[in-house]
Amino acid sequence: MAEPRRAPGRPRDTSINERALAATRELLVQRGFDATTIQAVAEHSGVHASAIYRRWPSRIELIEEATFPGLSPLSVRPTGDLRRDLRRFIRAYLAAFGAPAARAAAAGLFAHSRTSNRPRPPEMLLRVSARPQFQDILRAAPTGTVDPAVDPDDVFDMLLGAVLTRTLLSTVTARNRPVERTVEMILRMLRPLDGPPI
Repeated sequence: MAEPRRAPGRPRDTSINERALAATRELLVQRGFDATTIQAVAEHSGVHASAIYRRWPSRIELIEEATFPGLSPLSVRPTGDLRRDLRRFIRAYLAAFGAPAARAAAAGLFAHSRTSNRPRPPEMLLRVSARPQFQDILRAAPTGTVDPAVDPDDVFDMLLGAVLTRTLLSTVTARNRPVERTVEMILRMLRPLDGPPI
């Protein structure tokens, strides 16, 4: 004899995640990193604190997901056109770090990472490192356009520094330099010494 089927429980409220994430972004911009606590997010979003804790173990994970969701694969998929691919990659990176909530959260997240038992490099704020995506772009470049003696990790570190400086330091942000300047600098670092301009 078959066992009777159990009645399903209450359907999961799919809006809880987005309400909590949206409230986190708003609080970061309005009140700052230190004031963006689980309790504040619960009050601002109308989501019970226990429901937030079931999804995120601490406010750090909640803030990371709210502010640095990651780069869209479509925005960084290599096409083989190195200049174009770098331009798209850098724009996606700048957009991720340049959003108001991300700028409000970045300093606090960096400080937490430095004091954490499990420190992570700054690029990991994007939840998945963009370093492999950058390396995919270089691998897809036409033969002869990237110097094989250049360490792609060194170039990525320089690019990451440029992105963080450009998005987080107001004096640099105010200069409003075009993305093409950063693209050109990265291309110069990658170009073989005897290679043609890209």
